[in-house]
Amino acid sequence: MVFMGDRATLLETGRFVQRHVHRSDSVMNAAFGVAAAENSETTEATDITEIIGTTETADTVGCAATVESTESAGSTGSAGAVEAAENPETPESLETRESPESAESEARHRRAADAGDTTSMSVLGALLLRRGDLDGAESYLRAATADGDRAAANNLGVLLHQRGYTDDAAGWWRIAAVAGSAAAAHALGRHYRERGDEPGAEYWLRQSAEQGHALGAYALADLLEHRSDVGAERWLRAAAEQGHREAAYRLARMLDRNTADDPHDAFGRPGLSPGPGAGAAGRPGAAARSAVRSDDGPMAGPATGRVGEAEQWYRQAAARGHRRAALHLGAILEQRGEPKEAGRWYLISAKAGEARAACALGFLLRDAGDEESAAVWWLRAAQDGDGNAANALGALHAARGEQQTAERWYRAAMDAGDVNGAYNLGLLCAAQDRTPQAEQWYRRAAYAGHREAANALAVLLLQAGDATGAEPWFSKAAEAGSVDAAFNLGILYAGRDEDRTALVWYERAAAAGHTEAALQVGMALLHRGEEHAAERHLRCAAGGGSAEAAFRLAGVLDSRQPPPGPPALGEPMPEKTECEEWYERAAEQGHRRAQVRVGMLAAARGDVDSAARWYREAAESGSRNGAFNLGLLLAREGSEREAALWWSRAANDGHGRAALRLALLAARRGELTEGQRWCARAVELGPAEVAERAARLREALHQELTA
Repeated sequence: MVFMGDRATLLETGRFVQRHVHRSDSVMNAAFGVAAAENSETTEATDITEIIGTTETADTVGCAATVESTESAGSTGSAGAVEAAENPETPESLETRESPESAESEARHRRAADAGDTTSMSVLGALLLRRGDLDGAESYLRAATADGDRAAANNLGVLLHQRGYTDDAAGWWRIAAVAGSAAAAHALGRHYRERGDEPGAEYWLRQSAEQGHALGAYALADLLEHRSDVGAERWLRAAAEQGHREAAYRLARMLDRNTADDPHDAFGRPGLSPGPGAGAAGRPGAAARSAVRSDDGPMAGPATGRVGEAEQWYRQAAARGHRRAALHLGAILEQRGEPKEAGRWYLISAKAGEARAACALGFLLRDAGDEESAAVWWLRAAQDGDGNAANALGALHAARGEQQTAERWYRAAMDAGDVNGAYNLGLLCAAQDRTPQAEQWYRRAAYAGHREAANALAVLLLQAGDATGAEPWFSKAAEAGSVDAAFNLGILYAGRDEDRTALVWYERAAAAGHTEAALQVGMALLHRGEEHAAERHLRCAAGGGSAEAAFRLAGVLDSRQPPPGPPALGEPMPEKTECEEWYERAAEQGHRRAQVRVGMLAAARGDVDSAARWYREAAESGSRNGAFNLGLLLAREGSEREAALWWSRAANDGHGRAALRLALLAARRGELTEGQRWCARAVELGPAEVAERAARLREALHQELTA
């Protein structure tokens, strides 16, 4: 049984909030430069924090830039989060206000504005708005708006929104939007969405998006995705192609979800299987990775073109500083077998504050053998509230024998909302034979929906003799997808002689790759006489490492071919058949009957050394047939004394033929009383023909003694 605690919940659902400036097309004259606010990330939608803008004349496209903040999927949005608007692609737009040229330009615009120049009033108002000088900006923006400057109208709306006059702001945005401002249409659409007017929001956001406004396209996509409209992908793609990093990330997530199977756990959170029939005795300290992803989990699925496209968008967003995109990109690269590159992106994401990336980086380092560095990153992630990292630390300390520290971290994982923490506490207690506490923690995790905890709880109850209480937990875990629970249900029903129901659960577990279940199905089919169907299941089980399945598969193959005879003089020794190879595989795993059978096949080929080796291994493992056959081989080689030792061991273990051999050996030596004793033992053990021969020999010895 293994400990949970890495990527089962590595990537939880949430939204990354960024700030971004959109660049418009078709700008003819230089307008005053607009700069984006600093990049930041949060997991929830945020209100507006900074707003900037530029002028617009008849020769320029209206520009108003605001701080971009993403909405959560399915949220109503916020007009307060009026996102970045247009930013003219001109040399001037790339300058900073601290440069001498900007200072000179500002002075020039101030002189022109004071002289009544509309364009300069709009530019100066935008600059003052960006600085936070709302009073100074308002007069210039109102003056420019009175002269019909649509960028000033948009920026005046932004200013009023900052002051809390949202309805007045919407009025100015409408004026600018009707005049053709994509930025104002975007802001107005966000305003309507906040008010709950989705038709109005969609209308204005579509107006903005169709004009090529990246933030308008993104906001429209968010609205459509909230309604599960298939058109969302188109607009996410449009925004992403213009460099919108959150759009690139969400487009990648959409492509990812559409191409990968997203497993759904009917009984709660998925978990790693603790092994066949496991439950009360887990292996402490083994942190293992989960193969199941959460809704915001790492990419998994077929390597299709759309998955490759998702990787490209993750890469674009990650390159622009999106920490979750870096996390997903790292997961993709790790899955593809590029740990070094994956580690680089995990590190970037972790340094940006993504706890799950720190956790993933810890596992990557552990896999590379650097457990100490792994612990550092797990500690960092756990302190940031990552339950998976806390579980990993617990497993690490449990493996070192530091049980109290391990328990503390498992409790921390549980406090972080990770149900695996309770399951791991159950495993820890079970490993220490603290069964009541183990049951308590298993029950807590099982009630929270942990399927392997439900299976482990059922095993504990079954071991305590409460089969009635165990059955519903086995059923819940099995229905949730626990392969071990399905196998255990098969055992439970087989114990009640309900073989038909048991076979149903065995088949279900076997279909999911459970080795022992496949063996049970194969044996049941053999009993029915369905040899070919049985062979298929036995091959699966044997390939999964079951020695018994390998032995039984070899038996099926063996029954289809005549027994080999000794090679003719001068002929080479025949090659091993497939059935002998399966016998050998089982024998090498310590299967005693297979060892005897391999020895017999080797002896039939004339390979005495191999036969003796396998007979001896079987005999030393307690096989009476191995001991008997080894005695025969030694007797033929002239080692009668050693042969008698092995026959004695076999006879004492209940082998009738060995007892008869010992009786014959004693009779030849003239040890009549000893011979009679072994004859009596052979008659007792049988089989019938041996008992008959032993009885005749005993009678002859009796007559010899009384003559």
